[in-house]
Amino acid sequence: MTEPLLRAEGISKAFPGVQALDRVTLEIFPGEIHGLVGENGAGKSTLIRILAGAIPRDAGRILWQGQPVEIADPRHARRMGIAVIHQELSLLPNLTVAENLFLGREPRTRWGGLNRRAMEAEARRILRGLDLDLDVRAPAGSLPFAQRQMLEIARALSENARLLIMDEPTSALSEREIHRLFQLLRDLKGRGVAILFISHRLEEVFQIADRITVLRDGRQIGTFPIAEVTPSAVVRMMVGREMREMFAKTATPGTEVLLEVRGLTREGVFHEVSFEVRRGEIVGLAGLVGAGRTEVARALFGLDPVDRGEIRIEGRRVRIRSPIEAIQQGIAFIPEDRKAQALFLSMALRSNIAISALPRIAPFGLLSRKLVDATVIPYIRHLDIRPPRPGMLVRHLSGGNQQKAVLARWLVLQPKILIMDEPTRGIDVGAKAEIHALMDRLAREGKAILMISSELPEILGISDRILVMREGRIVGELSRAQATADRILALAMGGRHAPAA
Repeated sequence: MTEPLLRAEGISKAFPGVQALDRVTLEIFPGEIHGLVGENGAGKSTLIRILAGAIPRDAGRILWQGQPVEIADPRHARRMGIAVIHQELSLLPNLTVAENLFLGREPRTRWGGLNRRAMEAEARRILRGLDLDLDVRAPAGSLPFAQRQMLEIARALSENARLLIMDEPTSALSEREIHRLFQLLRDLKGRGVAILFISHRLEEVFQIADRITVLRDGRQIGTFPIAEVTPSAVVRMMVGREMREMFAKTATPGTEVLLEVRGLTREGVFHEVSFEVRRGEIVGLAGLVGAGRTEVARALFGLDPVDRGEIRIEGRRVRIRSPIEAIQQGIAFIPEDRKAQALFLSMALRSNIAISALPRIAPFGLLSRKLVDATVIPYIRHLDIRPPRPGMLVRHLSGGNQQKAVLARWLVLQPKILIMDEPTRGIDVGAKAEIHALMDRLAREGKAILMISSELPEILGISDRILVMREGRIVGELSRAQATADRILALAMGGRHAPAA
């Protein structure tokens, strides 16, 4: 290989009580896609922030094109040619595509005014060079997430970025959008752009990366050509255990039907949806993005109205027209976007858990810290939320522990039925194993679980039965013994119906 574009050598960083990085070395070469993996808390984010100039390192050195550098701040990093595409994009939604592309460096007329015509013409040229068909006058906020992400990449490249750091770039993309993104990344690789690709989805890292660096507990476990390691070996390095241990399945479904859905229909969204979930059973709901899975879940929880059909809880027909009515019937719903739809990020862990039980722990409107902690601490221990500090702001917890906090809030209410939409999205493989083990434990305790997941290994690993949706309809049902990735994909994409379980 040629000389590294960037070499971060012996990087260490400590925060109060935590050694976030301990002598980590990372090399990235021109025209290389380099995967960076590790559990939450492994040090990935700290390393990215140091490379982006957001925080200083305690020890080590950074070489850019062979020369030692001090990256003073993020603006300095971008001037050097280092651009970070964060999971939460930094575009201004009310500005146009062209305005976002040239934000802070807009072309000017000879009198100092904004030269909008030149800006839009140059924006079209840049986007055309990346084979991106975007309306330069459209507000960025009106674009689908995938196109906004492409616009972020285009903006970085228009600033002559030579290293793109991409943090969980596929977490909100469909399979088709991921394919398009990977096409663009391979094209950039061919132009000599270096890409640091951070993802919890190992299958995507193995699909796109040339080399992979594994971090664990702030230390570098190793860097390997992607062809010389396997996903199971990487998991073992990340979490210290085998991949086969990631899906603990010990619960045995009962015979009693807790949730029965018959002919549920919302015109134009989903049609004649019928299924059952038994006590102690985990039913996986699979399908491509847009198949109607989340919409069915929202209707069952009373968030969206239905036109016809019936829902039965323990054999009794019920009407659910609001989340309050769903909760009264013993249904809990964990949405796919925990930060936007399930958590109060600026509130403490205790408050996030206790808020669902306020009528019980504050019957006269007076809150007692002692009573609140007596309610929430057993669940913090039961779910092993770390660190176990009730007063800690929930925004400071890792993704896996945030998801446990959402679970704890519902378990305080002792629901019979849990609807879990993408329960492990955006969390690392170790935390996924913990969530799967918790789901298995809840099933053993007699809960009925309906799980929506876009990850086939998860669907196959944890489900007792699998329902497959396509275009708003359930098109197949597979038992655990019948289910394979090929059969699920065939049904989801329009293949022949699978036999009933």
